[in-house]
Amino acid sequence: MQAINLRTHKKKFIQNKRALRNFLTRVENKPPKQLDAIVEYVDKDVWAETDCLSCANCCKKMSPTYTFQDMKRISAHFNMKIKDFKAKWLYLDKKDKDWMNVSRPCQFLDLTTNMCSIYEIRPADCAGFPHITKKKMPDYMHVHKQNIEYCPATYKMVEKLKERLSSLILS
Repeated sequence: MQAINLRTHKKKFIQNKRALRNFLTRVENKPPKQLDAIVEYVDKDVWAETDCLSCANCCKKMSPTYTFQDMKRISAHFNMKIKDFKAKWLYLDKKDKDWMNVSRPCQFLDLTTNMCSIYEIRPADCAGFPHITKKKMPDYMHVHKQNIEYCPATYKMVEKLKERLSSLILS
């Protein structure tokens, strides 16, 4: 497993952004048969090559959304009331009505180790990130279009999916 170079990732994203997003749109509009099974296969390859602790870009550049259950669990961990937890660390995104981190990088990220200080009780959005193997893959294409910019694992998934689908079409 190789350490992730975020500068290289950003360059690749900028060079290939349009092509990858167009590919995801085509897959979204005309999903191939067995897409979810293909993605599960690709997912195994992606995680064999990806070391999240050498990256943590999701925690540095993005914010998870916090459900009520997340806020309840995490605030209890800190012996805080939910309203105090929200006042200290979250804001309500008016557009999407989501509770999100006030700061980036995430307040729970240890920047020296790239480890989450609340890993066992982290928000569900973090636990599921980058949402590669969500069922009904076409319903999550908008998420992948966003995540390829920040998440090298998602970027790899899209590259591998593109490669796999082109080989299926050619065979």
